[in-house]
Amino acid sequence: MIPVKTEETQEILQAVIIRFVGDSGDGMQLTGTQFSDTSAMFGNDVATFPNYPAEIRAPQGSLYGVSGYQVHIGSVEISTPGDEVDLLVAMNPAGLKTNLQAVKPGHTIIVDTDAFTKKNLDKASYTTNPLEDGSLTNYRVIEVTMTSLTKEALKDVQGLDNKTITRSKNMFALGMVYWMYHRSTDHTIDFFKKKFKSNPEIIEANTKVLNAGYYFAETLELIPNAYTITPAKMAKGTYRIIMGNTATAWGFLAAAEKSGLELFLGSYPITPASDILHELVKHKHFGVKTLQAEDEIAGITSAIGASFAGDLAITTTSGPGLALKGEALGLAMMIELPLVVVDVQRGGPSTGLPTKTEQSDLLQAMYGRNGESPIIVLAASTPANCFNFAYEAAKLTLEHMTPVLLLTDGYIANGSTPWKIQSVDDLPEIKNNRIKERKDNWHPYDRDEDSLARYWAVPGTPGLEHRVGGLEKDRVTGNVSYDPENHEYMVKIRAEKIKRVQNYIPDQTTEFADSGDLLVIGWGGTYGSLHSAVKHLHEEGHANIGFTHFNYINPLPKNTESILKKFKKIVVCELNSGQFVKILKTNFYGYNFLQYNKIQGLPFANNELMEHFKQLAT
Repeated sequence: MIPVKTEETQEILQAVIIRFVGDSGDGMQLTGTQFSDTSAMFGNDVATFPNYPAEIRAPQGSLYGVSGYQVHIGSVEISTPGDEVDLLVAMNPAGLKTNLQAVKPGHTIIVDTDAFTKKNLDKASYTTNPLEDGSLTNYRVIEVTMTSLTKEALKDVQGLDNKTITRSKNMFALGMVYWMYHRSTDHTIDFFKKKFKSNPEIIEANTKVLNAGYYFAETLELIPNAYTITPAKMAKGTYRIIMGNTATAWGFLAAAEKSGLELFLGSYPITPASDILHELVKHKHFGVKTLQAEDEIAGITSAIGASFAGDLAITTTSGPGLALKGEALGLAMMIELPLVVVDVQRGGPSTGLPTKTEQSDLLQAMYGRNGESPIIVLAASTPANCFNFAYEAAKLTLEHMTPVLLLTDGYIANGSTPWKIQSVDDLPEIKNNRIKERKDNWHPYDRDEDSLARYWAVPGTPGLEHRVGGLEKDRVTGNVSYDPENHEYMVKIRAEKIKRVQNYIPDQTTEFADSGDLLVIGWGGTYGSLHSAVKHLHEEGHANIGFTHFNYINPLPKNTESILKKFKKIVVCELNSGQFVKILKTNFYGYNFLQYNKIQGLPFANNELMEHFKQLAT
């Protein structure tokens, strides 16, 4: 927290980081979402980080069953959920134990003392009660009998069982935090009325507990006055807070509208990509067709069929599912049909860490198919620009008649941030190579002279009958061909088609410095952490550090090397063991690429990055 002194009794803060933690059934994701949504409506800049266990319902009170939601709000630019937290709300001992190290000394912890029983302390591996043994003396601890107070608030509400009453305690915590940071409860009460409109007793219960927590906080001497975070200065427009998966779905909706095509999604549910399917199912009124397939292979092959029939076709997955889709993805590349594959990356290998973030699918995206099988690879970098790169993926696949693989990750897919709502009319034009009638001397694999994209003939169009399939085809007719020279020609022309995409994507840009001692390179979902770290270093006077972040991975922007040669040192930062750096080394021989890697299922922390960059820049 950064306090700003005013003449009023309230303390105005520029930014604050809050983390809600508890059992996976304690509603921490809902609590955090409501606080971040309310703050965004107030006008704060917001970044969030949900962190939850892979088990549907982990053992209650266990250390590995802790679910958390971190939110960073401010009146200044917020690009990450933050590192150390100003306020920790811990609903049980396990939540306190696993998150205490993140709290800044001297800052606030709110605990539900009713949960600090001998049984729960044992589950959290505490030998003594931390509320009594003096281990929390460096923090301002607010002990609240939250469960008991929740029961007291609901004693007169009819039709509620004990489990439902106890589960409402998260709203008591939210009410307290709303009072502390001068937030209104109106948005959350409206949320109750919409979500539980068929259960008026649930609306009444949650509203009562929320208000009870709010007014309880007002009586505490440990919180003498509320804090205020003023609205951020943002470009004019209409905003809403949006999660990355939702933004991805909306980007495809916009692309379908702009291209005049119907949207088809063939998908098999997999964490953390399933919410794209969940979102698109809601939009049948826009002509969206969704198929929850029986497996990953059926998901992608149904999308290939839809593409053959003339739809904008997509399929969504995560790393294990991408491995299963590999053969069919090679088929789409061979046929030269438009198809977007979204890979929301998670920790691996195998089942790995399903709910944790990682960037370890990049080489699979680049090379995970048999034979010479190049495709376009893009990577979104923030929850908001998942919209833009979903749109861009659709645009490139339709205009270049080749599959596009869009990489996001669990961090930005589940995270949220304010997004300026865009009009479809203002988005870039999407052209496609679809032909509606036969012209003289037409052949299925005639190509556009500049892009080398073939023309898209939809079945059922008179005179445009043709063959497609996984066998190598003649360069013109599309008929099966085993001719050695033709095969080599087709391999080279498909590769050249991807290379020429460089002519249709923007140049790479740098931030903070165009030349200097150190260039920081990132790609994909690490943007917020890297941008924030370099920005802070510049504010401290390190003007010799530049930053460039890649969204276009294959092909790389044409001017990439002209940027690299302007810096003495180059460090490539990734949430893997060094996959993008391998691609850079392959393309740009002779550069000494340094690496900074993290593989913990967590995003980069600002402090660790800043310390490392300082050492490299000296």
